[in-house]
Amino acid sequence: MAISFIRIDDRIIHGQVVTRWMSERACDGVIAVDDRSANNSTLSKALKGAVPKPLKGFVMTVDRTALKWEEIVNSKKNYFLIAKTPETLVRLYDAGADFISCYPILNVGPMSAREGAKKIGPNVAITEGERAAFKRLDELGMDIQFKLVPDSKGFTWKDIEK
Repeated sequence: MAISFIRIDDRIIHGQVVTRWMSERACDGVIAVDDRSANNSTLSKALKGAVPKPLKGFVMTVDRTALKWEEIVNSKKNYFLIAKTPETLVRLYDAGADFISCYPILNVGPMSAREGAKKIGPNVAITEGERAAFKRLDELGMDIQFKLVPDSKGFTWKDIEK
């Protein structure tokens, strides 16, 4: 298996991911999918630097990730796939990267409050566009779980949609 964990996190790679989730899941590296970060050398370097050695950190655009998808899924290494937004994952899926067949569970970390976003749980606020993206990912078969760290109480997309 080349994808051992999939997460949405508005901070992408940071302490909770590195110290908590990486100790819970098999991981040889992190693939961060975010067009803005991949196209900004300062952001890209900072995100790669947050990945502890000897693990590998990659920051790629949606298009580049889709282009390299077969290489990623056929790797002998296990990678975390992290995106900043659910829309990014929908775009990646639509570009041909079938991450759902690799790992059908989506962990959602913090999605900070901002203009146009409605709070749906602790540390999670989503816009209408993000709601539509989560709905699409759910319809595609993802089990969407909102959980900041492994031992915290979480909730699911199905809880929200009730």
